[in-house]
Amino acid sequence: MSEKPAGADIPESTVGSQVSPVSQMSSMSGWVSGSVSDVWQSSPPGSIYDYIRIASFSLGSDGRITQWSERAAELLGLTASQAVGQDPVDAFMPAELRETGRRKVADILDGREWTGLVPYRSPQAPGEVGIAEVYVMPSQDEDGERTALCIAVDVSALRGLETDLAASQAVFGQSPLGFFLFGTDLRMLRVNERFATVFGRPVEEYRGATAHDLLPRGEADRLAAALRQVVDTGQSLTDMPIMGPVPGGHDRRRWSVSLYRLHSGSGRPIGVAGLATDVTGRRRAEQEAAGVRRNLALLNEAGARIGTSLDLETTARELLDVAVPQFCDLASVDLYQGLLSGDETPPGLADGSAELRRVAFASAVSDGPVAFGDVYRTDDSGQGELPKPIEVGEVHRYPFHSLCAHALRTAQVRVVTGRDSGESLELGAILQSTLLVPMVARDTVVGLAQFSRTKGSEPFGERDRALAVELAARAAVSIDNARLYRREHERALILQRSLLPPGDPEAAGLDIACRYLPGNAATEVGGDWFDVIELPGHRTALVVGDVMGRGLRAAVAMGELRTAVRTLALLDLEPAEVLSALDEIARGLGAPGGSNAGARAKGRSDGSSDLSEVYLATCVYAVYDPVTRRCTFANAGHLPPALVEPGEGALLMEVPPGMPLGVGGEPFEEIEVELPDGALLALYTDGLVESRDHALDEGLQDLRTALSTHEGADRTDGSLEDVCDHVLSRLDTHHGEDDIALLMARVQGLPSDAVGDWELPSDPQSVGKARELAREALESWGMDGLADTTELLVSELVTNALRYGEGEIRLRLLLDRTLVCEVWDGNLVQPRRRRARDTDEGGRGLQLVGLLSAGWGSRRTPHGKTVWFELALPDGESSGPDSVEALLSLW
Repeated sequence: MSEKPAGADIPESTVGSQVSPVSQMSSMSGWVSGSVSDVWQSSPPGSIYDYIRIASFSLGSDGRITQWSERAAELLGLTASQAVGQDPVDAFMPAELRETGRRKVADILDGREWTGLVPYRSPQAPGEVGIAEVYVMPSQDEDGERTALCIAVDVSALRGLETDLAASQAVFGQSPLGFFLFGTDLRMLRVNERFATVFGRPVEEYRGATAHDLLPRGEADRLAAALRQVVDTGQSLTDMPIMGPVPGGHDRRRWSVSLYRLHSGSGRPIGVAGLATDVTGRRRAEQEAAGVRRNLALLNEAGARIGTSLDLETTARELLDVAVPQFCDLASVDLYQGLLSGDETPPGLADGSAELRRVAFASAVSDGPVAFGDVYRTDDSGQGELPKPIEVGEVHRYPFHSLCAHALRTAQVRVVTGRDSGESLELGAILQSTLLVPMVARDTVVGLAQFSRTKGSEPFGERDRALAVELAARAAVSIDNARLYRREHERALILQRSLLPPGDPEAAGLDIACRYLPGNAATEVGGDWFDVIELPGHRTALVVGDVMGRGLRAAVAMGELRTAVRTLALLDLEPAEVLSALDEIARGLGAPGGSNAGARAKGRSDGSSDLSEVYLATCVYAVYDPVTRRCTFANAGHLPPALVEPGEGALLMEVPPGMPLGVGGEPFEEIEVELPDGALLALYTDGLVESRDHALDEGLQDLRTALSTHEGADRTDGSLEDVCDHVLSRLDTHHGEDDIALLMARVQGLPSDAVGDWELPSDPQSVGKARELAREALESWGMDGLADTTELLVSELVTNALRYGEGEIRLRLLLDRTLVCEVWDGNLVQPRRRRARDTDEGGRGLQLVGLLSAGWGSRRTPHGKTVWFELALPDGESSGPDSVEALLSLW
């Protein structure tokens, strides 16, 4: 205490009445303006005496108490009336110590200063003795007699203050944390050694400093505002982040600052204490941990979002959706144009000079594309390089010496630093750094991904490079899968479309409309099919079938069955015979080498065959004759056709269902129905009416309702296309459970004036009669240009019927889109075309028919056979084959 008086570390402004008013006023913390009287009137004591209650009293020349302060009364427990005039020894010293006390008082009155410890009766603890430190200062009264002024302090209070100061000094001076004190004028009063070490200045230089002397302007303004807030409100502030450079260095440091207001013993604010902790390392570790967590989250997101589609462009956009803005500010994806087109190894793939197409671009900072790093494209002439940003969808090449081409060539990541600010923004001046990441899948580079960060962002580090490679690799695998899928899908689609009839099939006496909806819109490959086959005599075969199963396997089986149907139809077999032959073909599809059904059945019985290779299909086959208006139906397990007659509602035809193709062992039945002109026939597959959401009967009823409610369904002038669209819109065709095939045909029939039908006797004169009838019919139809050829060919067919046939002869001419001539006889033997030798006098009739006609053939009838030929109608530009030349060519 004697070495360092109490209050030495406290500003002079807190000494109170022990200094002059002017001195106190000039050093008072927080005092800005005002008069001396203002200070005396408004400022509380607020000094060390608030912590130490000092008692004072005076002794007269007789050694008795002459004055007694109120604090003496509080300390010693005696009022002024009790103490004044009393011997101080008798007044407050214990009895056993009074003798010694009197001797001390006598010495004091000898005129010497004295300081010592004096025991007293403690009023706070009756029966106990307290110790007071007393300071006696000799004085004189007005008569010159010796008196004394005494000051007493309780020793326990001094010891507590000393302990508190020592503890405060230890914490302040020895703590590894930076402590500092600001006055209410926001100037520094004191800092500890740790704080001074961090900021690189001696301790004494901080006295009187402000926040702006320590930190950059922005951070200093924040700290000053926080200090003022704490001074004004008294609310503490914890973990306030402050950033700034270390004095004499360039490293930016980060501190966590906590502030709280200091008060005097009377409660007056005297400043702000602060604790500053250097958290740069902790912040860096947090950033590292946050970066790792962000990368893991980004990879997790990439795994969930990249590759959800088998579309190349969609997959590229998914990569950029993950990368921007979580990983970078701008990004793009370029894929090799050759690979997109289906080529396995496009030219230039190995050296990175092949054509690429930009399939995706994303930016968080610009609306349009920006040139990345050294990304330039060669102009069309190949004479130079244009620093033009590449648009999405643009096909381009990277110059051989560019970093992009090098990255593609070596499959190694390249880093491009940002360009200086002298360049225009569109040429990359806004970029901080760019990663050029080859997209590698199955050891093949499929393209290049570019990730860029703008200036103001942190440049890419090693962890970022690894993350970019991982993102690009995941996208590359998905893109390569999409590429392979697209290639196989296109092949399957070509196969599927090649197996379906053209979009607008035509048939004599029929108005045709059709629809095909794949169950899987992504593949468009299935087992449903329909067909419209022109038969001799302007007849038409209508076919709708459904191979059980889905996908490419079903499509292949469908293709084989459709080809078989067309082949069997051209043989002009009856519908039931066509289905019987088709059943045998279906039973042999799944067996190795197409072995017969018996062998397959035997294989299944001994467990050697895979039941999954059994091909089953349903099919309905109908043949319509526009002359007779009759249609013959045969069914193999398929749903019944729907018929709408003029003025009537839709009904389901009672066609014997039969067994599906591939089951075998059961014959097929057929029925013949006469269809009036204007009738509407609808053939369909089960995908149109069957769904897991409702029963089959309900779907069939919905089909009948849809056909009955459309106003054009039973009208000859209504559009069949509209009827198809109406049916598909009314029924649930978007369930995606099965393929849908719908074939509609409105019956028109051939008008009677377009048909010539004559019975001829089995007589040689019938040849001439047949020629006359044919010419008269053609002239009445306005087909004079076909008369000569028709006469010649009719003559040949009738002559053959007379020579090789039996019974009466029937001649029929049919005029529609072509001219068809049919000659009927009662012999079942089919004509066979042969090549006559030069010496033969005959045998050239059918050769002549083949040379002059567009087509010819024969078919069996219930009572014999029919031989026919077909001639194209004249179009005014070509006259057809010359009969004379044709005759001469036979020799």
